[in-house]
Amino acid sequence: MISPLFIFSLIVGYFLVLVSVSYLVVKEDSNEVFFKANRNSPWYLVAFGMVGASLSGVTFISVPGWVDASQFTYFQVVLGYLFGYFVVAYVLLPVYYKNNVTSIYEYLSSRFGKSSHYAGAFFFFVSRVLGAAFRLFLVAIVLQQFIFDLWKIPFEVTVVLSIVLIWVYTQKGGIKTIVFTDTLQTTLMILAVVLSIIYINQALEWSFFDFLASAELSKFSDVLVTDSLLSRNHFLKSFIGGAFVTICMTGLDQDMMQKNLSCRNLKDAQKNMIVFSIVLVIVTGLFMLLGALLYIYAAKEGIAVPMMDGSPKTDLLFPEIALNGNLGIAVAVTFILGLIAAAYSSADSALTSLTTSFCVDFLNIERYEKSAQKKLRKKVHVAMSIMLIGVVIAFKYILDRNVIDGLLTVAGYTYGPLLGLFAFGIFTDYKIKERWLWPVLLTVLALICILASLDASVLGGYQLGYELLPLNGLLTFLGLVLIRRK
Repeated sequence: MISPLFIFSLIVGYFLVLVSVSYLVVKEDSNEVFFKANRNSPWYLVAFGMVGASLSGVTFISVPGWVDASQFTYFQVVLGYLFGYFVVAYVLLPVYYKNNVTSIYEYLSSRFGKSSHYAGAFFFFVSRVLGAAFRLFLVAIVLQQFIFDLWKIPFEVTVVLSIVLIWVYTQKGGIKTIVFTDTLQTTLMILAVVLSIIYINQALEWSFFDFLASAELSKFSDVLVTDSLLSRNHFLKSFIGGAFVTICMTGLDQDMMQKNLSCRNLKDAQKNMIVFSIVLVIVTGLFMLLGALLYIYAAKEGIAVPMMDGSPKTDLLFPEIALNGNLGIAVAVTFILGLIAAAYSSADSALTSLTTSFCVDFLNIERYEKSAQKKLRKKVHVAMSIMLIGVVIAFKYILDRNVIDGLLTVAGYTYGPLLGLFAFGIFTDYKIKERWLWPVLLTVLALICILASLDASVLGGYQLGYELLPLNGLLTFLGLVLIRRK
């Protein structure tokens, strides 16, 4: 068993590396660097770093843990992701570069007006706070289970410590720091999953090809669900839902787009997006294979799914095997580094994008004197950190499902209004009567909540899944049609 002190030492050492990278690559503490990285980021660094930011701790732990329940059907969603990234590259990125925006929600202001701008920024804000909190919560419960519980340190202290560390190395360089640190973090995440697959196969006395040909793996063979359109994870519903999740959670999300907008030009940003999407699909496939391997190894070694608050927590299976499964120090070290990399690669960019959006979209930071702008940005950065701490702690008491399932479900509610607004702006020439915007958005949101709460029997056996997101966007679009004007 790996000692908690050793794990904690790894975390501290890794944090010191991130701080060092930040101070080496960022020479200028300005808002232009923090928000845009002076529009000078190499596209290949952005592409590789975005893999880690997109995977995050959710994919690192929750996808392998979910394999027993879902088998490989999550890959249907991943194929939808791939399609969605092409839409982002060739539909949305040209709009953002043409309008030369710092926050992508500035487009809504120029297209419709201030109320639309605020609405877009608000729904991003809610979406990103919840998404970042989901990811941080997942990593915090692992640290709590394997380190801080043994030291009798409360969960709340674990969360505060995690976010304070992230604040320290992002507070100076913002997005420029993240472009470089994400590259390191993606490398560690991929290394962790590859080494875990290698060492577990060795423990089972298999080669990788033996594993692929094994009868044990065939038990996880479900990939495409095509038998009934009524089922929640039918291929078409998963594919379409995955495509729209990508379009919204990447293309309409300031967090992910802020990295793309730091590239030198549109062509570089598009190359970044396509290369990143292909690598992401391959790596996600490896995580699902790892999940099957973890359950096979656990069954052979008699390792039970860890319990948390009295119930099995599949998200903790990977850390349990990596740290306590007698696989050796190499797996334990790469797992911890991969886990922390996963946590930081998503949380640092979330903290930076929330700060950027609040400063640009809500405070209109450009209206302040130059001398006051940097001070204001730093205050907002601290406030965003405190807010994330509060939401992550709240999740401990209210979250009752697998984290990746919860994350994708929440996206159906919060990204739908963004999808409808941007689609109406890009694909029509109409303006809207902005005084009616919020009544339309809130009415659609209420309808979606009612639909999501209906039992499948009310809908003739039809189970609503991730298609709630495009449905939300469609209803928002139709609502905007009702309040259109020339």
